[in-house]
Amino acid sequence: MRGKHEQEARALSDLTLAGCQRRMEAWGFKPSHAQRLLRSYYSGAGEVAWEKLKAPAGLRERVESEFALLGSSVALRRTAADGTVKLLVRLADGRSVESVVMPAYRDDRVAGCLSSQVGCALGCDFCATAQGGLERDLTPGEMVEEFLHLQREAAAIGRRLQTIVFMGMGEPMLNLDNVLEAVRRVAGGELGTLGWRQITVSTVGIVPGIDAMARADLGINLAISLHASDDVTREQLIPSGRRFSIDEILVAADRYQARQGHPVSIQYCLLKGVNDSTGQARQLAGLLAGRRMHVNLLHYNQTGTSLSGRHYQASPRAAADAFMEALRACGVVAHFRRARGRDIDAACGQLRRTAGPGREGEDGAQE
Repeated sequence: MRGKHEQEARALSDLTLAGCQRRMEAWGFKPSHAQRLLRSYYSGAGEVAWEKLKAPAGLRERVESEFALLGSSVALRRTAADGTVKLLVRLADGRSVESVVMPAYRDDRVAGCLSSQVGCALGCDFCATAQGGLERDLTPGEMVEEFLHLQREAAAIGRRLQTIVFMGMGEPMLNLDNVLEAVRRVAGGELGTLGWRQITVSTVGIVPGIDAMARADLGINLAISLHASDDVTREQLIPSGRRFSIDEILVAADRYQARQGHPVSIQYCLLKGVNDSTGQARQLAGLLAGRRMHVNLLHYNQTGTSLSGRHYQASPRAAADAFMEALRACGVVAHFRRARGRDIDAACGQLRRTAGPGREGEDGAQE
């Protein structure tokens, strides 16, 4: 019997540990070989070091006859001037998502950005992903494979994938069961290589999802994409804001923080003339008063005409600096997140399955 998160397994990434153990027993091998096999697979970026496993006769042949190492492939790879790499990952059904690997401050590490859905249904007005709508959720195995592809990219430049953020295409809270299962595989001690605190899940503020992630008790980080200090402005930018008010979202973040014990991050993209006044900064500071949260300020990355027909612009540097200083003057911990990969459309809000300038592909990606 397959477990909750096991679809028909075609690649090793599709297998849970329990599912792999059942396969071993069905094939006449000891179940203990399952963990050794999958740990080698995860630590090897999707490859199995058979020579080190000392596997029993016939196991390698059986595994390789029934499973592919990966069900997805890198259809295109683009490198930015700052070293950021964006991958167009082609899934087994022909659809695709984008994943990003970003050099960290330490020269031996990188950070990864993973997608959780093919497209997105939330329609955030300044985000490129929203312009294509939602096609489907990613499975746990497909998200695991994004992680493995990024591990390979890191290894190719002599670095190690140290942290991952679910901030790519899609809203993780609307595919939360699958996201958390993928997290368990890449971070848990049974199979994974990262550790719980090395993972961040970002949401526009789906309150039931925040509470469900808190109940999962995995100890992973939570980031809230707020982008406004009042509900009217937020609803213009994020239509889902009509469902949950800023107050409801922050109270849910309080519950998460109280249970997990480490600060929640507030993401705030500064848009010229929309949400970047010093008065709005002070209003945001008032919302966060008494809360141990920090604010990541983002410079807007161009995405073209929005769903509502607007042409957003990044806040001028002087206005952005004034916004940050107004927050700090009120005691809020705030800093600018360094933009990565803008010249290849790999920065925040720009992921849209674009492989480069030119023709539109069958799945909406440019080829």
